[in-house]
Amino acid sequence: MEIHLDPADKAPPYEQIKAEIIRLIADGSMPLQYRLPSIRQLAGDLGVAPNTVARSYRELEDDGFVRSRGRRGTTVIANPSPSVAPTDAIEQVVRDARTVGLDGPTILSMVSRAIARN
Repeated sequence: MEIHLDPADKAPPYEQIKAEIIRLIADGSMPLQYRLPSIRQLAGDLGVAPNTVARSYRELEDDGFVRSRGRRGTTVIANPSPSVAPTDAIEQVVRDARTVGLDGPTILSMVSRAIARN
């Protein structure tokens, strides 16, 4: 399992971990019933606090991708629907645009023009 965190990314580490795990599930690297590393193991591997990984796992469980069963671990229970990845990508674009100071109407206008071109 290859999860990479980008320190230059504006998204917090827990969001990056969550997105990476969804990507790995979607591309088949983590099939159904795949057991994820323990929170402590993944936190140590990535050099982040255990609470960071725990939040990622919690959100993945809330979104229906994994099931956590205490000492039995966390396993993949669903593949992402086709709408998940594009939604995450769009939200990332909006976050990035806001980071550089763009407001909602400007972002919407830019997206509308991009849709019209494609």
